[in-house]
Amino acid sequence: MRGRRPAGPDYVDHLDGGAAVKERLKVILETIAGTCRVREACARLGLCEQRFHQLRAEALTAALQALEPGTPGPKPQTPSPAQKQVEGLADQVATLEVELAAAKAREEIALTIPRLVPSAPAEKKTPRSPPSTDSRCGRKKNT
Repeated sequence: MRGRRPAGPDYVDHLDGGAAVKERLKVILETIAGTCRVREACARLGLCEQRFHQLRAEALTAALQALEPGTPGPKPQTPSPAQKQVEGLADQVATLEVELAAAKAREEIALTIPRLVPSAPAEKKTPRSPPSTDSRCGRKKNT
């Protein structure tokens, strides 16, 4: 055989976890590999055979579930009501900031552009009748 020798149950020592949990997994793997008998494993762990078989079944079931193919990437998270409220408020703040910027722009335009519409409407002028004149001499009459 080429390459490194398989670590087998000793590979458990390189994993993260407590010492007691590592020992349980190591003994379970040794019984599966055939290097340790079930009665010997029970004696090492201080368990009855029934409980040992339960632990081994749980470990193998967990391994199967962990190796089940899934969809790539992180699992989608459903937002909590608080997260939904925060997102809604963030959208509302963004909208209000846009409205504020538009109002400031309108104010600046109103202050810088001269008024095109007169401030007071002009009074309507009514046509006056021409002054009366005395037809005999062409002078204005005093009325």
